[in-house]
Order: sequence, then C-alpha cells, then structure tokens
Amino acid sequence: MGEVRAKTLVANPLKPQLNPVELDCLVDTGAVMAMLPRDVIEKLEVAITGKAIVTWANDQAEAMEIAGPLSMTVGDRKMHLDCLVGPLLVEPLLGQMVLEGLDLVVDCARKTLAPRPESPAYPSFKLK
Repeated sequence: MGEVRAKTLVANPLKPQLNPVELDCLVDTGAVMAMLPRDVIEKLEVAITGKAIVTWANDQAEAMEIAGPLSMTVGDRKMHLDCLVGPLLVEPLLGQMVLEGLDLVVDCARKTLAPRPESPAYPSFKLK
C-alpha cells in the first residue's frame, strides 16, 4: 500500500473575489476532519471559528483552531465545511468528513480516490 493524494481546490465561499488555492492533499482515512496549513487559511481570509482538542496517532492531544467556512472541490464534487488549522506549510490532509461528504472511496492498492461506483454522478446519502 502507499499513500493516496488528491488535487483539491479550496476557496472561501464568503469571499468569492479571492482566487481559490489548489492543494495536493494527503488522504488520511484515520483523520476525521480536514487540516489545512495556516498560510492557506490566511491567504483565503477564512475566519477562525473555534478550537478543538485533537489527538494525534501517538496519542498526544493538543488544542487546534478551527476555521470556516471553506469550499473544497475534489474532481467534480464540491462541499462546504470547517477545517483544522495546522502550522505554516504543514501537509494538507483530507479526512473522513470530506470522504463522506463527497461520497468518495479510497483505493490504496491503486493509490486513487474516486466516487463510489453506486453514485457516479453525484454524492448519495442514506437517511434512516
């Protein structure tokens, strides 16, 4: 297995006059939220809306800022969400919220991220 990466277009939906930023994001199925570098958040003038306690893979916990709203586009699918604010120039991560919100599946063997075969045209959600 190897890492899966995704070209992601990130924008501030509240400031459409600002150019979106294209990022090469690491797809992290172990992460819940997306995390973007502070320099991207500042460039897009996205507001800091709160804080959350984040537990890393080594079980260390720390408080991190949350910013939003953002729009994220992967392929032809787009969603709005908040993200964690990482340090300057940190590697951007796409977590489960993006994968679920855009209805994407990870194929580690092929190192790809693609729409679920059952919903090729647009995301599909269950409400039960």
